[in-house]
Amino acid sequence: MTVTVLVTGGAGYIGSHVCKALAEAGDKPVCYDTLEKGHDWAVQWGPLERGDIGDKARLDEVFARHRPRAVIHLAGYIEVGESVRQPERYLHNNVTKSDALIDAALRHDVEAFVFSSSCAVYGLPQTDLLAETHAIAPLSPYAESKARVEQALGEAAGRGLRSASLRYFNAAGADSGGTIGEAHDPETHLLPLAADAALGLGPALTLLGTDYPTPDGSCIRDFVHVSDLADAHLRALDWLGRRTANGHEAFNLGSGAGYSVRQALAETARIAGTPVPHEVGPRRPGDSPKLVGDIAKARRELGWSPQRDLAAQIEDTLRWRRKMSR
Repeated sequence: MTVTVLVTGGAGYIGSHVCKALAEAGDKPVCYDTLEKGHDWAVQWGPLERGDIGDKARLDEVFARHRPRAVIHLAGYIEVGESVRQPERYLHNNVTKSDALIDAALRHDVEAFVFSSSCAVYGLPQTDLLAETHAIAPLSPYAESKARVEQALGEAAGRGLRSASLRYFNAAGADSGGTIGEAHDPETHLLPLAADAALGLGPALTLLGTDYPTPDGSCIRDFVHVSDLADAHLRALDWLGRRTANGHEAFNLGSGAGYSVRQALAETARIAGTPVPHEVGPRRPGDSPKLVGDIAKARRELGWSPQRDLAAQIEDTLRWRRKMSR
């Protein structure tokens, strides 16, 4: 049976991959996006409804028209550094407006709600691998906004909403068929910036901090392919559909392995066949030295495992950036 799913932020990087995965599974994604950060060319697998998640009247109109059984919520601002400079803007856009979306889902009897959260909610790691039981201690307003929406979903469970928060580690890569990929403006993610620098499509990359307490002084991150993330959203919807009790659960989505920024640059250079021009800059406020996920819960409960390693992520990123430059 075809299920209609409202995908907020469906015109964005991860959202468009989620819409593609839903359509390929036989479901109907309805993209709800302002196009402030997203792109209309990325909406290829269902209708586009332009609107703000904080607009109650527009939400009611779209919910009434499409009657989605589920919501996948990816809309929001994502730049850590910007959130430090403009904390109230981030909290309003990411939290207050998400509250409006959650209320709309409850009004319209949505059966399942999947939220795009972040490993940034953990803050400074107290263990080598971060499990979902780790303390929540965000270091930036961006991370704080994710933690607050998770809390709101926990409270909404008492009002009848079943939900899952997916705590992404570092999303990377692009659709292997070259249909969609990352196109942020400005771009702040490591692999596309490294690819652009290596391919001569952008300036030298700035390595943000080399004095972290890590083996080579650069941050350590856990990279996960965007198509693997998309698959996890479908598995989360299926998992929620099989539950009989209301509630909220969080799941880490990563690879379970960490790579330093310097290692990621070296791998990009190897695959591209050319060095990655880069310079050293200061630390970015709000960054944690090391974020690597324990993904045992997602494996056990969702039946999910990442299928594409860092090399595949870099290869897909390079292919996509070349295509975008033509």
